[in-house]
Amino acid sequence: MIFDYDLFVIGGGSGGTRAARISAQEYGARVGIAEESRMGGTCVIRGCVPKKLMIYRSNVPAEIEEARGYGWQDAQVGDFNWPEFRDKLALELNRLEAAYTNGMVDAGIDVYKKRAHLIDQHTVELSDGARFTARYILIAVGGRPAMPGIKGEKLGLTSDQVFFLKRLPKKILLVGGGYIASEFATIFKGFGSETVMVYRGDQILRDFDREICSHVTKQFSDIGVDLRLCVTPTIIEKDGEGIRVTFSDGNIEAFDDVVFATGRKPYTSGLGLEEIGVKLGGNGQIIVDEWSQTSVSTIYAVGDVVDQVNLTPVAIRAGHNFADTIFGGVRKPCNFSQVASAVYLRPHELATIGLTEEVAAEQGQIDVYVSSFRPMRSLFSGSEARSVVKLLVDVKTDLVLGCHIFGPEAGEMMQMAAVAIGMKATKADFDRAIAIHPTVAEELVTMRKPTRRVGIPAVAIEMDINALY
Repeated sequence: MIFDYDLFVIGGGSGGTRAARISAQEYGARVGIAEESRMGGTCVIRGCVPKKLMIYRSNVPAEIEEARGYGWQDAQVGDFNWPEFRDKLALELNRLEAAYTNGMVDAGIDVYKKRAHLIDQHTVELSDGARFTARYILIAVGGRPAMPGIKGEKLGLTSDQVFFLKRLPKKILLVGGGYIASEFATIFKGFGSETVMVYRGDQILRDFDREICSHVTKQFSDIGVDLRLCVTPTIIEKDGEGIRVTFSDGNIEAFDDVVFATGRKPYTSGLGLEEIGVKLGGNGQIIVDEWSQTSVSTIYAVGDVVDQVNLTPVAIRAGHNFADTIFGGVRKPCNFSQVASAVYLRPHELATIGLTEEVAAEQGQIDVYVSSFRPMRSLFSGSEARSVVKLLVDVKTDLVLGCHIFGPEAGEMMQMAAVAIGMKATKADFDRAIAIHPTVAEELVTMRKPTRRVGIPAVAIEMDINALY
């Protein structure tokens, strides 16, 4: 059978564009790609990139306060011009979208700015009725915000919508306890909004190390975020120009805006997947094997739509592995059981890789190394902000099973720690490294005695370090 394309990609985000470009540019495949919204996907257009730029801007008041601690007594932050920032952000996103589109075109890929769905295992149909056949089809449509099912929730916003508000809210409610809600809480507080964050559980960032999360909770208190745990909104109503919210504890409060950051769901509805035999999970995710292959042999999926590790670098790596495997003849499985990540809070970030103390202690006996301190930068300026560096080490093998950092630019530090742990570094390897002084990162290689030993004696903890990359 002669196909229109060797590969047709549905979804123009990080995973889809990487798979398309590598397949076409490096392996000569004939590739088409369809994107119903904007090229670049969630991370570039409505996620990591604009959010990180907002984080940079939101930290300016804290930087001005720190400057006064260093002797710049007349330093003032001034008023924040939200429309100016918002419009400049829009221009930057337009530039990035154009760069992604041009990158596809330059690689010889046919770009269709249309929604696409499957007709059969080799055929896709665009929203304008055009049909194309392909030897392989890759689904990389990502996810969409999930709403909690609260009465009146349509009056609220999702995280996708907050980048282009007409005006900066004087008082805002964030609903959720994950990294998206946490980051936006610190962003809007930094912008000067009165910020309330509610979460149904008793601890935010529940998948992270509990000890590190306790420092995040304290930082929220220190910067003035009103964090309320074990509380949820039950009714949302229009109240003049604002919104009135009734909470599960009986309180009723008015806000300018309500933002739901209550999780995301794979965007598989209407793609025609089940009709042709592609198996989906309970959350709508596409079930794939280690080669990103679905239950239909010619159809593959990568990124958030498979709902495994929903991070941009994971989608990129999976897309690249797909291209290498299918068109490059180099079989590269996807096994991302351990991936470094960061939560971009302010003034201190949280970054992590490997096991948490809670999980590691359930598997065997570990030594826990913890250093909590006020870094030089904070100490001199009069800030009470503390940094925390934590290593988890298997008692039997000396392997470093987990690393957690809470501090300035924690993500930058964690990237290099991930390289070491990916090479199966032991605590002795960390100890042999000579510290760079004075830095926060030097604590990673200067902790000599464990703070505590936890867990039950058992066989050495097995961890698929090779799965890191």
